[in-house]
Amino acid sequence: MRALAHLAEGRADRVFKAIADSGRRSLLDRLRTRGGLTLNELCDGMAMTRQGVTKHLALLEEAEIVVTLRRGREKLHYLNPVPIHEIAERWIRPFERRRLDALGDLKSRLER
Repeated sequence: MRALAHLAEGRADRVFKAIADSGRRSLLDRLRTRGGLTLNELCDGMAMTRQGVTKHLALLEEAEIVVTLRRGREKLHYLNPVPIHEIAERWIRPFERRRLDALGDLKSRLER
């Protein structure tokens, strides 16, 4: 049981690291909008080099947030939302939305 918890924590660490960077989040946003993009398509309009995009994608793949599929010579990239969902379930859901909304409302009232 302890080994499974350790593995789950390792996965969570990789996901947190992967989503900590704004460039990687931009890539995820693009894949959320349209999956099945090639490296060239992902590089278009990005303010980073092709090598930079490749490095970011490798980290996202390691965290299993991005999965790939080969189609001939092309490698298509897709968003896998499951690891992010697991983070939300483990780290956000326990705080319950109602309590967070109430605290947000209280903060807004106090700031006025």
